[in-house]
Amino acid sequence: MSFLVKNYNRKKISFVKGKGSFLYTSKGVKYLDFVQGIAVNSLGHAHPKLVRAINQQSKKLWHVSNAFQIPEGEKLAKKICQKTFADLVMFQNSGAEATEAAIKVARRYFYSIRKPNKNRILCVRNSFHGRTIAAIYASGSKKMTEGFGPKIGGFDHFRFGDHKSLKKKITKNTAAIMIEPIMGEGGIKVIPDWCLKELRKLCNKKKILLILDEVQCGISRTGTFFSFENSKIKPDIVPIAKGIGGGFPLGAVLMSKKVASGMVPGTHGSTFGGNPLAMAVGNTVIDIVSSKKFLKKVENLSKYFLFKLKNIKDSYPHIIKDIRGKGFLIGIQLHKDQTIFIKKLMENKLLTIRASENVIRILPPLNVKKNELDQALKIIDKVSKELN
Repeated sequence: MSFLVKNYNRKKISFVKGKGSFLYTSKGVKYLDFVQGIAVNSLGHAHPKLVRAINQQSKKLWHVSNAFQIPEGEKLAKKICQKTFADLVMFQNSGAEATEAAIKVARRYFYSIRKPNKNRILCVRNSFHGRTIAAIYASGSKKMTEGFGPKIGGFDHFRFGDHKSLKKKITKNTAAIMIEPIMGEGGIKVIPDWCLKELRKLCNKKKILLILDEVQCGISRTGTFFSFENSKIKPDIVPIAKGIGGGFPLGAVLMSKKVASGMVPGTHGSTFGGNPLAMAVGNTVIDIVSSKKFLKKVENLSKYFLFKLKNIKDSYPHIIKDIRGKGFLIGIQLHKDQTIFIKKLMENKLLTIRASENVIRILPPLNVKKNELDQALKIIDKVSKELN
């Protein structure tokens, strides 16, 4: 009997060890892990530099209140700001906390400039911004909000790709537009660069803020540090998490100096946000994943992998409907329910995870090896052939 709440439909398997791209059961069975904690383990399992960072910091200091300065956090914030659009950073512990904080930052900014009624956030319907109470209503998903009423107000929604609806939904009370540049849970749907550019222009014209949720698609997963970088725009607020901690709980909100002006002492806090252990890991992760050499390798290997996946799709057009994504945030859309396909991949020792629209999410670690990608491709081809 399990004493855990049944809010997860867990597979009947557990692991005792991980190394790089692989997980091992208690019986020593080896699985190729292309879930990686849902895009969390950016450098795979038990990366030696991350293990060393945690070990070294754990012998010095685990936790100290944000009532005091935390040098490791100052160091990581500086690195992030020097590598991105941001002027200031506010550390959290998770993606949901980061998006909640992003909402607070946007609303507080307009409150601070004496526009308190400018407080509504416009989001894509059936997007995903976390599981906290405000985040589920920001997502606009009936499935996620069912049973959690009364409704949390302050959010409006438009459908993915419906630009007319987007423009009509902007009112005098709209404070910001918040979107995922690549919708992860929503089916690995990429917002094109031209669309991001138009969104920036629209926000400038309407004098509202642009929030880009990079919790899943950011931190070098697409071959650039942020997935929106190729569009050459500057957002106002960006929540991050997942990959920045390499497996250790860490999130943050990045923002411009302008919007940060409303966040004065007492407006937001986090007991654990920015703790020395998390900061030690974050500093190590960012040093690795933001280097030009590392990013180039992610770009090249992901292009190879996507090319090969599209070849498999062409071989089995009745099974695979589409190959979606960018970098190592990839979706295989099937014509039918993905449950059997995912199960068969697992039987062949490849771990994947579902997304909406019959999509199978493929999320390798960013330091995945070419031969490991080839191993995954062989399994995907085999399962496609069996189900054809």
